[in-house]
Amino acid sequence: MGMNITNETVTLGGGCFWCLEAVYEQINGVNWVQSGYSGGHTDNPTYEAVCSGMTGHAEVVRLNFDNGLVSLEDILEIFFDIHDPTTLNRQGYDVGTQYRSAIFYHNETQGEFVYRLLSDESFLKKWNSPVTTQVAAVDSFYPAEDYHQEYYRRNFNQPYCQVVISPKMLKLKERYSHKMKAPSLVNP
Repeated sequence: MGMNITNETVTLGGGCFWCLEAVYEQINGVNWVQSGYSGGHTDNPTYEAVCSGMTGHAEVVRLNFDNGLVSLEDILEIFFDIHDPTTLNRQGYDVGTQYRSAIFYHNETQGEFVYRLLSDESFLKKWNSPVTTQVAAVDSFYPAEDYHQEYYRRNFNQPYCQVVISPKMLKLKERYSHKMKAPSLVNP
């Protein structure tokens, strides 16, 4: 794979990684999305260990995007729209540090952009509570087990997907249809 200067990678945590993966797979300019674990203190954690909250990892997606087609600003706009960055260590019924809101940046330019965004008064005014999103340089990333990859697409009819992910997908289509890939590519 040739290195394209416009390709960039960022790692995001916003609750269950199945939700973020399902959303970003549909965004035009996103090359690939991989579910995994970041921000913890043990090597090669398993899903069970991460769910116990004992490893310190967050469920995250690592996504690679062509910033000629979609900007980091676009990626983060969607990120802050599809999860609640004000609920510390939880998203809805998913509770624990593994579900924390987190942005792990991959270079200084990304880091500066994220810190600037999170100190912008007009941005912060969107919420009635303080934003709790953790911001840190990416340290380690461990891919999740195979059965977690492309979860929504492969398990579309499961109750969790229908109750938690499908409404996010509808919101995405309502607000960001202009940033989505052609429908034929994204229908589960």
